[in-house]
Amino acid sequence: MEEAQTPVNKNIAKKKIAVAVFALLLITGMAAGFFYAGYNKTHISTDDAFIEGNVHLIASKVNGTVRNIYVRSNQLVKKGDVLLELDPVDYEVKVNEAQSALDAEKAKLSEFDAKIESAKRQTSELAARAKAIASLYDSQDANLRQAESDMRRFESLYKEDIASRETYEKAVTDYKSALAMASASSEGMRYGALSVETQKSVLKQAEASIMTQLSIVRQKEALLDEALLRLEYTKLYASADGYVTRKTVESGNQIQAGQPVMAVVSLDDVHVIANYKETQIERVRPGQEVRIKVDTYPGKVFEGRVQSIMAATGATFSLFPPENATGNFVKVVQRIPVKIVLDKAADPAHVLRIGMSVVPTIIAEE
Repeated sequence: MEEAQTPVNKNIAKKKIAVAVFALLLITGMAAGFFYAGYNKTHISTDDAFIEGNVHLIASKVNGTVRNIYVRSNQLVKKGDVLLELDPVDYEVKVNEAQSALDAEKAKLSEFDAKIESAKRQTSELAARAKAIASLYDSQDANLRQAESDMRRFESLYKEDIASRETYEKAVTDYKSALAMASASSEGMRYGALSVETQKSVLKQAEASIMTQLSIVRQKEALLDEALLRLEYTKLYASADGYVTRKTVESGNQIQAGQPVMAVVSLDDVHVIANYKETQIERVRPGQEVRIKVDTYPGKVFEGRVQSIMAATGATFSLFPPENATGNFVKVVQRIPVKIVLDKAADPAHVLRIGMSVVPTIIAEE
C-alpha cells in the first residue's frame, strides 16, 4: 500500500515546488516592476539626443579671387587668426582713387580758407577806413559849421560897413570850400559803409562755400573709409576658437560676397539637445541633474544640468509642420527639445564633437 502512494506523493511535491517557483517569480517580477516604475519616475531618459555647439560659417563680404589660404581642414585656429586672403589689387586701386579725390577736395578747402582770411582782412581794412572817414567827416562838419558862422557874421559886418568886402568874400569862399570838403567826406563815409557791407556779404558767401566744401570733404572721407574697409574685407578671420571644417575653396577660386567658404566649429561650449517625448516633460525642470552617456565612450558618464526647455515642439519648425485641422487626424506623440549643459570643462581624453549621439538621463524629483 505504501508503494502505491509513493508516485502520488512525488507528484504533489513537484506541484508544490512549481507553485513555489511561480510565486517566487511572480513576486520577483512584481518587485522588479515596482522598482522599475519608481526608477522611471525619477530617471527620465531618451536616446533621441545629440551633442550640439556653435558652428561659425566663414563667408566673404566682397567679391574676389582667392590668393592665399592659411589653414587646412580640421586645423585648430584661434579667434582673430587669418584664414584666407583675397587678391587686394582692385581694392587697393579704389583706395588710391578715394585718397586722391579726398586730397583734391582738401586742397580746395585750403583755397577757401585762404579766401576767407583774405575777405576778413579786407573787411577789417575797409571798416578801419570807414571809421577814419567818419572821423574826418566829423572834423569837416565842424569846420563847415564854423565857416558858415563866420560867413554870416562877416555878412552882417559887411552890411554895416564894419568889415570890408574882401573880408566878406573870403569868408564866403572859406564856407564854400568847407561845404565841398564836408560833402566829399559825407560821400566817402557812405561809400565806405557800403564797401564794408559788400565785403561782409562776400565774407558770408565764402563762409557758406567753405561749409559746402567741408560737406564734400566729409563725403570723400566716408568714401575713403569705405574703400579701406572693403580692402580689409579681403582678409577673412576666425570669429572664434575652433576647428576648420567644410572648407570648400582653393587658391585661385573666384568667390562672391556672402558665399560660405569654410566653417569654424567650437568645441569649448558644446551642450546636449535631448528630444524628450511630451509625456516625459511634466517633471522636467531647469537646474535638474543629468547623467549623460555618449555612444563614443561606453562606460564614461558625463554630468550636466537642464538649462532650458524649448517653447515649441520640434515638428513645429519642420519644413512641413503638421496641420491637424485637415485630413484624417492621427495622434503622434510629439518631442520637445531640452537643452542640457555640461558641468565640467572639456575633457581632452573624451572630446565631445558636434553631432555625437548621447543618452541623457534627467534625475527628477518624486
